[in-house]
Amino acid sequence: MTDLGPRIEPALRRAAPALLGYAAVRALGLLALALWSAARDKSAYTLLTARWDALWYTRVAELGYGYEVRLPNGDVHSNLAFFPLLPWLERLLSATTPLSYADAGFVVALLASLAAAWGVFAVTDHVYGRRAGVCAVLLWAVLPVGIVQSMAYSESLFTALAAWSLYAVLTGRWVTAGLLASLAGLTRPVGLAVVAAVWATGITAFLRDRRAGESVKTVAVRHPLAASGALSFVQNRSAAGTGVVHAAEHAPHTDGTPARRALGMGLAPLGAAAYVLWVGHRTGKGPFGYLDVQAGWRNGFDGGYAFARFVAEKFTSFPSALAGVGLIVGVGLVVWLYVVCIRQGQPLPLLVYAGVVTALALCASSYFGSKPRLLMPAFPLLLPLALALARSRTRRSAVIVALIATGSALYGAFWLNGSGPP
Repeated sequence: MTDLGPRIEPALRRAAPALLGYAAVRALGLLALALWSAARDKSAYTLLTARWDALWYTRVAELGYGYEVRLPNGDVHSNLAFFPLLPWLERLLSATTPLSYADAGFVVALLASLAAAWGVFAVTDHVYGRRAGVCAVLLWAVLPVGIVQSMAYSESLFTALAAWSLYAVLTGRWVTAGLLASLAGLTRPVGLAVVAAVWATGITAFLRDRRAGESVKTVAVRHPLAASGALSFVQNRSAAGTGVVHAAEHAPHTDGTPARRALGMGLAPLGAAAYVLWVGHRTGKGPFGYLDVQAGWRNGFDGGYAFARFVAEKFTSFPSALAGVGLIVGVGLVVWLYVVCIRQGQPLPLLVYAGVVTALALCASSYFGSKPRLLMPAFPLLLPLALALARSRTRRSAVIVALIATGSALYGAFWLNGSGPP
Protein backbone atom coordinates (compact mmCIF):
# COMPACT_ATOMS: atom_id res chain seq x y z
CA MET A 1 0.00 0.00 0.00
CA THR A 2 2.97 2.34 0.51
CA ASP A 3 3.49 2.74 -3.23
CA LEU A 4 -0.19 3.45 -3.94
CA GLY A 5 0.15 7.22 -3.54
CA PRO A 6 3.06 7.62 -5.98
CA ARG A 7 1.07 5.62 -8.55
CA ILE A 8 -2.16 7.56 -8.10
CA GLU A 9 -0.65 11.04 -8.22
CA PRO A 10 0.68 10.91 -11.80
CA ALA A 11 -2.53 9.18 -12.95
CA LEU A 12 -4.59 11.94 -11.33
CA ARG A 13 -2.45 14.64 -12.94
CA ARG A 14 -2.91 12.99 -16.31
CA ALA A 15 -6.68 12.83 -15.82
CA ALA A 16 -6.95 16.36 -14.35
CA PRO A 17 -8.10 18.12 -17.57
CA ALA A 18 -10.85 15.54 -18.06
CA LEU A 19 -11.99 15.75 -14.43
CA LEU A 20 -11.96 19.56 -14.40
CA GLY A 21 -13.92 19.65 -17.64
CA TYR A 22 -16.38 17.13 -16.26
CA ALA A 23 -16.85 19.13 -13.05
CA ALA A 24 -17.46 22.30 -15.08
CA VAL A 25 -20.15 20.62 -17.18
CA ARG A 26 -21.87 19.18 -14.14
CA ALA A 27 -21.68 22.55 -12.33
CA LEU A 28 -23.35 24.18 -15.34
CA GLY A 29 -26.10 21.58 -15.24
CA LEU A 30 -26.70 22.10 -11.51
CA LEU A 31 -26.74 25.88 -11.94
CA ALA A 32 -29.32 25.65 -14.72
CA LEU A 33 -31.42 23.32 -12.60
CA ALA A 34 -31.24 25.66 -9.59
CA LEU A 35 -32.29 28.70 -11.62
CA TRP A 36 -35.07 26.89 -13.47
CA SER A 37 -36.41 25.34 -10.28
CA ALA A 38 -36.33 28.68 -8.44
CA ALA A 39 -38.33 30.25 -11.26
CA ARG A 40 -40.96 27.54 -10.82
CA ASP A 41 -40.86 27.78 -7.01
CA LYS A 42 -39.44 24.26 -6.68
CA SER A 43 -36.47 22.88 -4.76
CA ALA A 44 -33.68 21.72 -7.04
CA TYR A 45 -32.17 19.75 -4.18
CA THR A 46 -35.42 17.86 -3.64
CA LEU A 47 -35.54 16.99 -7.33
CA LEU A 48 -32.03 15.57 -7.05
CA THR A 49 -32.37 13.67 -3.78
CA ALA A 50 -35.96 12.98 -2.80
CA ARG A 51 -38.04 11.92 -5.79
CA TRP A 52 -38.59 8.82 -7.87
CA ASP A 53 -35.97 6.08 -7.41
CA ALA A 54 -33.98 8.20 -4.95
CA LEU A 55 -36.83 7.79 -2.45
CA TRP A 56 -36.77 4.02 -2.85
CA TYR A 57 -33.04 3.91 -2.18
CA THR A 58 -33.29 6.06 0.95
CA ARG A 59 -36.15 3.89 2.25
CA VAL A 60 -33.94 0.82 1.85
CA ALA A 61 -31.11 2.63 3.64
CA GLU A 62 -33.37 3.70 6.51
CA LEU A 63 -35.78 0.78 6.90
CA GLY A 64 -34.20 -2.12 5.06
CA TYR A 65 -36.01 -4.37 2.63
CA GLY A 66 -39.66 -5.34 2.86
CA TYR A 67 -41.42 -2.14 1.82
CA GLU A 68 -43.87 -2.44 -1.07
CA VAL A 69 -46.70 -0.53 -2.72
CA ARG A 70 -49.78 -2.35 -4.00
CA LEU A 71 -51.42 -0.57 -6.91
CA PRO A 72 -55.15 -0.70 -7.76
CA ASN A 73 -54.43 -2.80 -10.87
CA GLY A 74 -52.81 -5.51 -8.74
CA ASP A 75 -49.19 -4.66 -9.44
CA VAL A 76 -46.82 -4.84 -6.48
CA HIS A 77 -43.89 -2.44 -6.39
CA SER A 78 -41.39 -3.96 -3.97
CA ASN A 79 -38.15 -2.32 -2.88
CA LEU A 80 -36.47 -5.69 -3.44
CA ALA A 81 -36.13 -4.54 -7.05
CA PHE A 82 -33.40 -2.09 -5.95
CA PHE A 83 -29.92 -3.54 -5.52
CA PRO A 84 -28.25 -2.85 -2.16
CA LEU A 85 -24.85 -1.21 -2.67
CA LEU A 86 -26.06 2.40 -2.94
CA PRO A 87 -28.36 2.10 0.12
CA TRP A 88 -25.50 0.48 2.06
CA LEU A 89 -23.23 3.41 1.25
CA GLU A 90 -25.98 5.88 2.16
CA ARG A 91 -26.45 4.15 5.51
CA LEU A 92 -22.70 4.04 6.17
CA LEU A 93 -22.19 7.71 5.36
CA SER A 94 -25.23 8.77 7.34
CA ALA A 95 -24.08 6.75 10.36
CA THR A 96 -20.60 8.30 10.34
CA THR A 97 -21.56 11.93 9.51
CA PRO A 98 -24.40 14.35 10.33
CA LEU A 99 -25.84 13.78 6.84
CA SER A 100 -29.35 12.46 6.30
CA TYR A 101 -29.87 9.45 4.05
CA ALA A 102 -30.89 11.73 1.18
CA ASP A 103 -27.85 13.96 1.74
CA ALA A 104 -25.63 10.89 1.83
CA GLY A 105 -27.10 9.66 -1.45
CA PHE A 106 -26.32 13.00 -3.07
CA VAL A 107 -22.72 12.97 -1.79
CA VAL A 108 -22.21 9.37 -2.95
CA ALA A 109 -23.56 10.27 -6.39
CA LEU A 110 -21.27 13.29 -6.74
CA LEU A 111 -18.16 11.37 -5.67
CA ALA A 112 -19.13 8.36 -7.78
CA SER A 113 -19.68 10.57 -10.83
CA LEU A 114 -16.12 11.88 -10.52
CA ALA A 115 -14.83 8.33 -10.10
CA ALA A 116 -16.85 7.31 -13.16
CA ALA A 117 -15.44 10.19 -15.20
CA TRP A 118 -11.93 9.17 -14.17
CA GLY A 119 -12.67 5.56 -15.10
CA VAL A 120 -14.01 6.57 -18.52
CA PHE A 121 -10.84 8.60 -19.04
CA ALA A 122 -8.57 5.78 -17.89
CA VAL A 123 -10.16 3.27 -20.27
CA THR A 124 -10.14 5.63 -23.26
CA ASP A 125 -6.64 6.93 -22.55
CA HIS A 126 -5.36 3.36 -22.35
CA VAL A 127 -6.85 2.44 -25.72
CA TYR A 128 -6.77 5.67 -27.75
CA GLY A 129 -4.69 8.22 -25.86
CA ARG A 130 -5.10 11.17 -23.52
CA ARG A 131 -6.85 13.61 -25.89
CA ALA A 132 -9.50 11.04 -26.80
CA GLY A 133 -9.89 10.28 -23.09
CA VAL A 134 -10.67 13.91 -22.28
CA CYS A 135 -13.16 14.07 -25.13
CA ALA A 136 -14.87 10.84 -24.02
CA VAL A 137 -15.38 12.20 -20.50
CA LEU A 138 -16.80 15.47 -21.80
CA LEU A 139 -19.19 13.64 -24.13
CA TRP A 140 -20.36 11.43 -21.27
CA ALA A 141 -20.93 14.57 -19.18
CA VAL A 142 -23.01 16.35 -21.82
CA LEU A 143 -25.43 13.52 -22.52
CA PRO A 144 -29.00 14.87 -22.61
CA VAL A 145 -29.85 12.97 -19.41
CA GLY A 146 -26.48 13.75 -17.85
CA ILE A 147 -28.19 15.45 -14.90
CA VAL A 148 -28.89 11.93 -13.58
CA GLN A 149 -25.17 11.68 -12.87
CA SER A 150 -25.71 14.25 -10.10
CA MET A 151 -28.83 12.63 -8.66
CA ALA A 152 -29.05 10.21 -5.72
CA TYR A 153 -29.39 7.39 -8.26
CA SER A 154 -27.14 4.39 -8.86
CA GLU A 155 -26.09 5.16 -12.45
CA SER A 156 -22.92 7.06 -11.49
CA LEU A 157 -21.88 4.46 -8.93
CA PHE A 158 -22.45 1.64 -11.38
CA THR A 159 -20.58 3.39 -14.21
CA ALA A 160 -17.61 4.02 -11.91
CA LEU A 161 -17.38 0.37 -10.89
CA ALA A 162 -17.91 -0.84 -14.45
CA ALA A 163 -15.34 1.50 -15.99
CA TRP A 164 -12.63 0.65 -13.48
CA SER A 165 -13.39 -3.05 -13.77
CA LEU A 166 -12.97 -2.80 -17.54
CA TYR A 167 -9.72 -0.88 -17.05
CA ALA A 168 -8.49 -3.61 -14.72
CA VAL A 169 -9.30 -6.23 -17.37
CA LEU A 170 -7.50 -4.23 -20.06
CA THR A 171 -4.39 -3.96 -17.88
CA GLY A 172 -4.36 -7.57 -16.70
CA ARG A 173 -5.43 -6.93 -13.09
CA TRP A 174 -7.87 -9.80 -12.96
CA VAL A 175 -8.54 -9.99 -9.22
CA THR A 176 -9.28 -6.27 -9.10
CA ALA A 177 -11.51 -6.63 -12.16
CA GLY A 178 -13.43 -9.46 -10.51
CA LEU A 179 -13.92 -7.58 -7.24
CA LEU A 180 -15.17 -4.45 -9.00
CA ALA A 181 -17.45 -6.52 -11.24
CA SER A 182 -18.89 -8.15 -8.14
CA LEU A 183 -19.59 -4.74 -6.61
CA ALA A 184 -21.17 -3.59 -9.88
CA GLY A 185 -23.41 -6.64 -9.64
CA LEU A 186 -24.53 -5.41 -6.23
CA THR A 187 -25.43 -2.02 -7.70
CA ARG A 188 -27.72 -2.65 -10.68
CA PRO A 189 -29.12 -5.66 -12.56
CA VAL A 190 -27.09 -4.59 -15.58
CA GLY A 191 -24.02 -5.64 -13.60
CA LEU A 192 -24.42 -8.73 -15.76
CA ALA A 193 -22.73 -6.72 -18.53
CA VAL A 194 -19.54 -6.29 -16.49
CA VAL A 195 -19.51 -9.98 -15.57
CA ALA A 196 -19.96 -10.89 -19.25
CA ALA A 197 -17.03 -8.66 -20.22
CA VAL A 198 -14.75 -10.23 -17.60
CA TRP A 199 -15.75 -13.76 -18.55
CA ALA A 200 -15.57 -13.27 -22.32
CA THR A 201 -12.12 -11.75 -22.06
CA GLY A 202 -10.93 -14.37 -19.58
CA ILE A 203 -12.11 -17.27 -21.73
CA THR A 204 -10.46 -15.70 -24.78
CA ALA A 205 -7.22 -15.32 -22.86
CA PHE A 206 -7.30 -18.97 -21.74
CA LEU A 207 -7.86 -20.07 -25.34
CA ARG A 208 -5.01 -17.85 -26.49
CA ASP A 209 -2.71 -19.33 -23.85
CA ARG A 210 -3.68 -22.82 -24.94
CA ARG A 211 -2.91 -22.06 -28.58
CA ALA A 212 0.35 -20.43 -27.54
CA GLY A 213 1.34 -23.54 -25.58
CA GLU A 214 0.59 -25.76 -28.54
CA SER A 215 2.70 -23.51 -30.78
CA VAL A 216 5.64 -23.77 -28.39
CA LYS A 217 5.36 -27.55 -28.30
CA THR A 218 5.31 -27.70 -32.09
CA VAL A 219 8.42 -25.50 -32.34
CA ALA A 220 10.18 -27.54 -29.64
CA VAL A 221 9.57 -30.77 -31.53
CA ARG A 222 10.63 -29.46 -34.93
CA HIS A 223 13.38 -27.07 -33.81
CA PRO A 224 14.54 -27.78 -30.25
CA LEU A 225 17.17 -25.02 -30.26
CA ALA A 226 14.56 -22.41 -31.20
CA ALA A 227 12.09 -23.45 -28.51
CA SER A 228 13.18 -20.86 -25.96
CA GLY A 229 13.04 -18.08 -28.55
CA ALA A 230 9.59 -19.14 -29.68
CA LEU A 231 8.38 -19.23 -26.10
CA SER A 232 9.59 -15.66 -25.56
CA PHE A 233 7.85 -14.53 -28.76
CA VAL A 234 4.57 -16.22 -27.83
CA GLN A 235 4.65 -14.80 -24.31
CA ASN A 236 5.17 -11.32 -25.68
CA ARG A 237 2.23 -11.76 -28.06
CA SER A 238 0.11 -13.12 -25.22
CA ALA A 239 1.07 -10.18 -23.02
CA ALA A 240 -0.61 -7.88 -25.49
CA GLY A 241 -3.78 -8.77 -23.59
CA THR A 242 -7.21 -7.87 -24.79
CA GLY A 243 -6.87 -4.27 -25.89
CA VAL A 244 -5.71 -2.61 -29.06
CA VAL A 245 -2.15 -3.76 -29.61
CA HIS A 246 -0.48 -0.37 -29.50
CA ALA A 247 -2.21 0.43 -26.22
CA ALA A 248 -1.92 -2.93 -24.51
CA GLU A 249 1.80 -3.33 -25.18
CA HIS A 250 2.46 -0.85 -22.38
CA ALA A 251 -0.09 -2.28 -19.94
CA PRO A 252 1.07 -3.77 -16.64
CA HIS A 253 0.24 -7.45 -16.35
CA THR A 254 1.26 -8.21 -12.79
CA ASP A 255 -1.96 -10.11 -12.12
CA GLY A 256 -2.20 -11.80 -15.50
CA THR A 257 -1.35 -15.34 -14.38
CA PRO A 258 -3.93 -18.03 -15.20
CA ALA A 259 -4.61 -18.58 -11.50
CA ARG A 260 -5.38 -14.90 -10.87
CA ARG A 261 -7.41 -14.76 -14.06
CA ALA A 262 -9.52 -17.69 -12.89
CA LEU A 263 -9.91 -16.10 -9.45
CA GLY A 264 -11.05 -12.83 -10.99
CA MET A 265 -13.57 -14.64 -13.17
CA GLY A 266 -14.84 -16.52 -10.14
CA LEU A 267 -15.28 -13.34 -8.12
CA ALA A 268 -17.05 -11.37 -10.86
CA PRO A 269 -20.58 -12.85 -10.60
CA LEU A 270 -20.67 -13.24 -6.81
CA GLY A 271 -22.30 -9.90 -6.01
CA ALA A 272 -25.25 -10.22 -8.37
CA ALA A 273 -25.67 -13.93 -7.65
CA ALA A 274 -25.70 -13.37 -3.89
CA TYR A 275 -28.39 -10.71 -4.04
CA VAL A 276 -30.58 -12.57 -6.53
CA LEU A 277 -30.38 -15.76 -4.47
CA TRP A 278 -31.12 -13.82 -1.29
CA VAL A 279 -34.21 -12.27 -2.88
CA GLY A 280 -35.31 -15.72 -4.01
CA HIS A 281 -34.90 -17.04 -0.48
CA ARG A 282 -36.73 -14.08 1.03
CA THR A 283 -39.65 -14.36 -1.37
CA GLY A 284 -39.73 -18.15 -1.15
CA LYS A 285 -39.58 -18.44 -4.94
CA GLY A 286 -36.07 -19.74 -5.41
CA PRO A 287 -33.61 -18.43 -7.99
CA PHE A 288 -36.40 -16.84 -10.05
CA GLY A 289 -37.74 -14.75 -7.19
CA TYR A 290 -36.08 -11.59 -8.44
CA LEU A 291 -37.78 -11.99 -11.82
CA ASP A 292 -41.12 -12.11 -10.02
CA VAL A 293 -40.22 -8.91 -8.18
CA GLN A 294 -39.43 -7.22 -11.49
CA ALA A 295 -42.67 -8.55 -12.95
CA GLY A 296 -44.49 -6.70 -10.17
CA TRP A 297 -43.08 -3.53 -11.70
CA ARG A 298 -44.17 -4.79 -15.16
CA ASN A 299 -40.53 -4.98 -16.11
CA GLY A 300 -38.85 -7.83 -17.95
CA PHE A 301 -36.93 -8.81 -21.07
CA ASP A 302 -38.92 -9.55 -24.22
CA GLY A 303 -36.32 -8.98 -26.94
CA GLY A 304 -37.63 -5.49 -27.70
CA TYR A 305 -41.16 -6.51 -28.73
CA ALA A 306 -42.94 -4.17 -26.30
CA PHE A 307 -40.64 -1.29 -27.20
CA ALA A 308 -41.26 -1.85 -30.91
CA ARG A 309 -45.00 -1.76 -30.27
CA PHE A 310 -44.59 1.41 -28.21
CA VAL A 311 -42.75 3.08 -31.11
CA ALA A 312 -45.31 1.85 -33.67
CA GLU A 313 -48.17 3.30 -31.64
CA LYS A 314 -46.58 6.73 -31.96
CA PHE A 315 -47.54 6.77 -35.63
CA THR A 316 -51.28 6.81 -34.93
CA SER A 317 -51.39 10.62 -35.07
CA PHE A 318 -49.29 13.35 -36.59
CA PRO A 319 -47.84 15.03 -33.48
CA SER A 320 -46.83 11.74 -31.86
CA ALA A 321 -45.46 10.48 -35.18
CA LEU A 322 -42.65 13.02 -34.84
CA ALA A 323 -41.75 11.41 -31.52
CA GLY A 324 -41.84 8.01 -33.21
CA VAL A 325 -39.42 9.20 -35.88
CA GLY A 326 -37.17 10.59 -33.14
CA LEU A 327 -37.18 7.24 -31.32
CA ILE A 328 -36.29 5.36 -34.49
CA VAL A 329 -33.47 7.79 -35.24
CA GLY A 330 -32.20 7.49 -31.67
CA VAL A 331 -32.17 3.69 -31.72
CA GLY A 332 -30.57 3.74 -35.16
CA LEU A 333 -27.83 6.05 -33.86
CA VAL A 334 -27.10 3.72 -30.93
CA VAL A 335 -26.90 0.69 -33.22
CA TRP A 336 -24.73 2.58 -35.72
CA LEU A 337 -22.33 3.66 -32.99
CA TYR A 338 -21.97 0.07 -31.82
CA VAL A 339 -21.21 -1.07 -35.37
CA VAL A 340 -18.56 1.65 -35.64
CA CYS A 341 -17.07 0.46 -32.33
CA ILE A 342 -16.71 -3.01 -33.84
CA ARG A 343 -15.19 -1.68 -37.05
CA GLN A 344 -12.70 0.44 -35.13
CA GLY A 345 -11.51 -2.66 -33.31
CA GLN A 346 -12.39 -1.75 -29.77
CA PRO A 347 -11.02 -4.25 -27.23
CA LEU A 348 -13.24 -7.25 -26.56
CA PRO A 349 -14.27 -6.30 -22.98
CA LEU A 350 -15.56 -2.92 -24.15
CA LEU A 351 -17.54 -4.46 -27.00
CA VAL A 352 -19.09 -7.13 -24.80
CA TYR A 353 -19.92 -4.67 -22.03
CA ALA A 354 -21.47 -2.05 -24.32
CA GLY A 355 -23.34 -4.71 -26.27
CA VAL A 356 -24.96 -6.24 -23.19
CA VAL A 357 -25.86 -2.85 -21.66
CA THR A 358 -27.43 -1.78 -24.96
CA ALA A 359 -29.34 -5.03 -25.42
CA LEU A 360 -30.72 -4.96 -21.87
CA ALA A 361 -31.76 -1.31 -22.21
CA LEU A 362 -33.42 -1.60 -25.61
CA CYS A 363 -35.05 -4.96 -25.00
CA ALA A 364 -36.61 -4.23 -21.61
CA SER A 365 -40.38 -4.57 -21.76
CA SER A 366 -41.30 -1.48 -19.74
CA TYR A 367 -40.24 2.04 -18.70
CA PHE A 368 -39.61 3.15 -22.27
CA GLY A 369 -38.87 6.71 -21.16
CA SER A 370 -36.00 5.36 -19.05
CA LYS A 371 -34.03 3.98 -21.98
CA PRO A 372 -31.72 7.00 -22.43
CA ARG A 373 -30.90 6.79 -18.72
CA LEU A 374 -30.38 3.02 -18.90
CA LEU A 375 -28.02 3.49 -21.84
CA MET A 376 -25.90 6.07 -20.00
CA PRO A 377 -23.43 3.51 -18.53
CA ALA A 378 -22.64 2.26 -22.08
CA PHE A 379 -19.83 4.80 -22.43
CA PRO A 380 -17.82 2.78 -25.00
CA LEU A 381 -20.49 3.80 -27.53
CA LEU A 382 -19.15 7.36 -27.22
CA LEU A 383 -15.58 6.46 -28.18
CA PRO A 384 -16.06 6.85 -31.97
CA LEU A 385 -17.43 10.35 -31.36
CA ALA A 386 -14.59 11.05 -28.91
CA LEU A 387 -12.04 10.06 -31.53
CA ALA A 388 -13.64 12.34 -34.09
CA LEU A 389 -13.70 15.20 -31.59
CA ALA A 390 -10.08 14.56 -30.60
CA ARG A 391 -8.97 14.87 -34.22
CA SER A 392 -10.59 18.30 -34.53
CA ARG A 393 -8.86 21.55 -33.64
CA THR A 394 -8.96 22.40 -29.95
CA ARG A 395 -10.95 25.61 -30.44
CA ARG A 396 -13.51 23.89 -32.59
CA SER A 397 -13.87 20.99 -30.13
CA ALA A 398 -14.28 23.43 -27.24
CA VAL A 399 -17.06 25.32 -29.04
CA ILE A 400 -18.89 22.09 -29.87
CA VAL A 401 -18.68 20.81 -26.30
CA ALA A 402 -19.74 24.19 -24.87
CA LEU A 403 -22.82 24.35 -27.08
CA ILE A 404 -23.85 20.78 -26.32
CA ALA A 405 -23.20 21.31 -22.60
CA THR A 406 -25.48 24.35 -22.58
CA GLY A 407 -28.23 22.45 -24.35
CA SER A 408 -27.81 19.49 -22.00
CA ALA A 409 -27.98 21.74 -18.93
CA LEU A 410 -31.18 23.41 -20.13
CA TYR A 411 -32.75 20.10 -21.08
CA GLY A 412 -31.86 18.56 -17.72
CA ALA A 413 -33.43 21.48 -15.87
CA PHE A 414 -36.55 21.29 -18.02
CA TRP A 415 -36.73 17.50 -17.68
CA LEU A 416 -36.44 17.34 -13.90
CA ASN A 417 -38.98 20.14 -13.48
CA GLY A 418 -41.31 18.20 -15.73
CA SER A 419 -41.67 14.45 -16.13
CA GLY A 420 -38.14 13.62 -14.92
CA PRO A 421 -36.95 10.10 -14.10
CA PRO A 422 -37.55 7.28 -14.26
